[in-house]
Amino acid sequence: MNKENKLIPELPSGFEDRWGKKLLLKKKLLKAIENNFIKFGAEAIETPTFEIRKNIGSFLAEDDSNPMSDVFSFRDGDKSLTARYDLSSPLARFYAQNNQELPSTFKRYQIQNVFRNEKAGNGRYREFLQADFDIIGNVNPAQANAELCNLISSTLLECGLNKNQFTINVSNRKIIQGLIDELKISEKKQIKVIRAIDKLDKPGFGLKGVEDLLKKERKDQSGAITKGADLSDEQAAQILNFLKIKDLKELKENLKNSLSQEGISELENVFEVLRYGSNLNQVKTNFTIVRGLAYYSDFIVETNLNFKVTNNKGKEIQLGSICSGGAYAKLISRFRGVDVPGTGISFGVDRLLFALMQLDQIKIEDQKPVLVCVMDEKYLKNYYELVDQLRGNNISAEVFLNTKKNLSKQLDLANKRQLSVAIICGENEFNDNTITIKNLKGVKGENNQTIPKANLIDEIKKLI
Repeated sequence: MNKENKLIPELPSGFEDRWGKKLLLKKKLLKAIENNFIKFGAEAIETPTFEIRKNIGSFLAEDDSNPMSDVFSFRDGDKSLTARYDLSSPLARFYAQNNQELPSTFKRYQIQNVFRNEKAGNGRYREFLQADFDIIGNVNPAQANAELCNLISSTLLECGLNKNQFTINVSNRKIIQGLIDELKISEKKQIKVIRAIDKLDKPGFGLKGVEDLLKKERKDQSGAITKGADLSDEQAAQILNFLKIKDLKELKENLKNSLSQEGISELENVFEVLRYGSNLNQVKTNFTIVRGLAYYSDFIVETNLNFKVTNNKGKEIQLGSICSGGAYAKLISRFRGVDVPGTGISFGVDRLLFALMQLDQIKIEDQKPVLVCVMDEKYLKNYYELVDQLRGNNISAEVFLNTKKNLSKQLDLANKRQLSVAIICGENEFNDNTITIKNLKGVKGENNQTIPKANLIDEIKKLI
């Protein structure tokens, strides 16, 4: 191949290879998350990567003129398919399709990749792993939503975080919806208002950025312009004043409309149930969270880390939510014509991984193999007998795969792979029924020991 025609080994923006410590930590997190989901009573489902576009809708879209701009779609014959952008919309389709076979209260968990055609960076990917837990059915909302908070806290503790390292923020969409209705904001503008508020804590926004999005437009540092909700000065001022309120009691005194009062009461009920458990102190009210997705109807939750991380440019940043969700009343009724309430949360596993890799407080067990070196090709059968014995005792092991390499080359490879133990057996060992073990992490000159073959497993377990 000509030099000019050589391929460049690179990934598209927003996608990532993972291996080594990072992948080991990800697998550990997944195990902890899945075990906790099961402990809280959920059963697993899987759905396909692609769904029929009209079935899962376009709840992410911020560009009204191009509602599918944030997702990956393509034509398949007479249908348009979309790569799933979350796991809630596929769940709604799944439940509507299979509801006759499911229990009246259905707890499900789902751990799969999702895809979003959006700007990448700072722990944000275009393909990333979500771990979802949902409760569908006519249940006591306060109990179900409190259970989600308990699950979030329990799961993050199982993942290795301490209680002071995360906060579970909760609110209720009815609170802001009541204010929006009171201000007579048109239905067409409402989703823009919700999404403007949702950006309050995002880098570069704050109250001024939200105000710009509530009014005519916002220009970011690059000069790009985002069209606003075009509210009046009075409407925008009322919403900004609402965002400054931190206390549930103060909110109750300031918002007198019935829908806001209903949302406040529902939130109080969640805290009442939380008092029965051990996670109350992890949960705080935050009325600035509204969740940008259009299908949330009342209870909403966002979980944030209480420490900063460093982005790819070496700058300290707040990572954003690592687990979020809420209640949805009409997501399933799009299919069935009957309202089936649901509530759920989603862990951004890859974003959590991004943070925990930097925190470096979680011990990772890496089962590196014992390397059986090949001293002489005529003993190959004996080497494989040793490997079988090790593997039969649940010890990772392998025979060096090139009989032409000398011992020095074999040990060089073992060290490069950061292996702990090598077995070195030649004619003397096989004649004497012994094994020579080399501790690759030991002190040079003192790291070889020759033992009776019968003691192999016990001695290896001391070193790995």
